[in-house]
Amino acid sequence: MDLPFDGAISAYFRTEAPDHVRAAIHEAEAGSILDPAFPYGKPMSKKAYQRDLRALQIELVKLRHWARATGTRIAILFEGRDAAGKGGTIDRFRAHLNPRGARVVALPKPSDVESTQWYFQRYINHLPASGEMVFYDRSWYNRGVVEHVFDFCTPSEREHFFAQVPDFERMLVHEGIVLFKFWLDVGRAEQLRRFLDREKDPLKQWKLSWVDVEGLRRWEAYSTAIGETLMRSQTEHAPWTVIRSDDKRRARLAAIRQVLAGLDYTHKDPRAVGTSDASIATGPDSWTGRSG
Repeated sequence: MDLPFDGAISAYFRTEAPDHVRAAIHEAEAGSILDPAFPYGKPMSKKAYQRDLRALQIELVKLRHWARATGTRIAILFEGRDAAGKGGTIDRFRAHLNPRGARVVALPKPSDVESTQWYFQRYINHLPASGEMVFYDRSWYNRGVVEHVFDFCTPSEREHFFAQVPDFERMLVHEGIVLFKFWLDVGRAEQLRRFLDREKDPLKQWKLSWVDVEGLRRWEAYSTAIGETLMRSQTEHAPWTVIRSDDKRRARLAAIRQVLAGLDYTHKDPRAVGTSDASIATGPDSWTGRSG
């Protein structure tokens, strides 16, 4: 595909999408959740979302001040299929934080030099310094899923990754870095609907690439790779939180709550933090592959 908005997503929808996915999008009522197994039939209301988000963002400002005062280093990993909501969730985290101390790391494909280095090396260069929060928009887990699905790495390289990642993350935690790992899980029909919306929007077309179209065709391969990655990298010192993200609003709130609940910062307001929605934020054991 020469251009990211040349109609390849629409063509896939018309000619290749599974019948049940196409039907779910065609038959959906405006604003409805496409996956019948999702715990809510409609997205959270905008009014309730904005109310809760404001309260949580005030808590994030408190957290940021505390981290700077104490030198706490916080690294937050966001993984998930394309269009799962990683970037939008990160934006809500950072909306009212000083960008100098709340950085986003979104690395391109490795350079010729980086491809010869230790796999984790280029990620280490972006770890948080004293008082910083760093948000990884995709991370070293590329090797477990995307690189594997598209044959960008060999099976032996992937096995080497799985052998090293528990110890690598243990070292980060023992070093004093507070590590959060989120897997945003979007259903198949909802992912395609979001791609179709991007294709129509000139301000979002830049987000599309040939990987997105090929990823739609390789849904099952992605599912297998995700399940294996979650299983093989789930540890007591660096656990995964899987967030069902068909409703972006609930997903964003769930991720922010998970971070706030996991840190004992100064002037914390437990009522503002609230309680986690266990039907949205779960452990990897509940992940099923979402045929959606």
